Amino acid sequence: MPPVRIDVHAAGAPYLVLIGRGLIATLPELLRDHGLTGEAIVVSCPPVWMRHGKALKAIAGRAGPTLIPDGERAKTLATVSKIYDAMIRRRLTLVAFGGGVVGDVAGFAAATYLRGVALVQVPTTLLSQVDSAVGGKVGVNLPAGKNLIGSFHAPSLVVCDPDVLRTLPAREFRAGLYEVVKYGVIASRPLFDRVSTRLADILKQDGAILSDLIADCCRIKARVVELDEREAGPRRVLNFGHTVGHALEAITKYRRFRHGEAVAWGMLAATSLSAARGLLSADDEAKLQDLIRRMGPLPVVNDLSARAALEVIRRDKKVVSGTLHFVLAREIGATAIASDVDPGEIAAAMRRLGMKA
Repeated sequence: MPPVRIDVHAAGAPYLVLIGRGLIATLPELLRDHGLTGEAIVVSCPPVWMRHGKALKAIAGRAGPTLIPDGERAKTLATVSKIYDAMIRRRLTLVAFGGGVVGDVAGFAAATYLRGVALVQVPTTLLSQVDSAVGGKVGVNLPAGKNLIGSFHAPSLVVCDPDVLRTLPAREFRAGLYEVVKYGVIASRPLFDRVSTRLADILKQDGAILSDLIADCCRIKARVVELDEREAGPRRVLNFGHTVGHALEAITKYRRFRHGEAVAWGMLAATSLSAARGLLSADDEAKLQDLIRRMGPLPVVNDLSARAALEVIRRDKKVVSGTLHFVLAREIGATAIASDVDPGEIAAAMRRLGMKA
């Protein structure tokens, strides 16, 4: 089947998202077709390069890839500096070949080196294919919080190949699936229902089903990004579950949770808060709780402090001029952005998850 093509008409620069099985084998031709010729700098991590690097050897050239550590703790300025060193010595198309961390760090290097060079995102995890590779958000972490240093830098091309997901550990795959659920909650009840009813086939990584899920999520994100590329308003809906999720990652020093797992807990907190306000029905809250439970076990939170998480939330980049913009659920498929959520409400929601005071 021909790849799915999604045109993102972003204000900064339009770009194309391609989704199809076996696409990474055609990456050299795709780059040429889009005018991205010559030897590129390929940024990846050791596990991804070991499993899939053969397809990109021609692009990386004799110098080979620039490999960075795997995992959230690699999202630092020190890692970016390593990429800068490679960029000084070589040509200026940067290919990010890996999961969300590789895409964020390499993207930030591309955004800031010479005030911006061409970036191609080739995401290799479900989470990065459905979310982080599209939209142009790039950045790194500080000890005080996640993505506190960042920029917006639209890629020139995004290439999603569902076949590379077959090598993902089950836990990593599930972590990405929580982001698919997020898209269902914020924008598409049919997508949410499809995940719920076809969960067994999805967890078996049926290629056709995955291609459709990835395409649906990318279409939703493209639509949101076109409305609000730099998160001045409507794009905030994409942060559903992320306020508490980012805090959980930070207070555990990015060691306990995969990003999607933290977002799953964040979605549970957000729906609990929404239901407590009378905004979300008990039935819809129960449906989200049931789906997340059926997807598999999450790392525990009952030893974590809601107070510590609130301290991180106060420093979150979603706090603008002292106001936290918190994404609530009105129903499965629709959200509301509230600027009057009290810290006590958030703490109560986290305690209902089992966290300590």
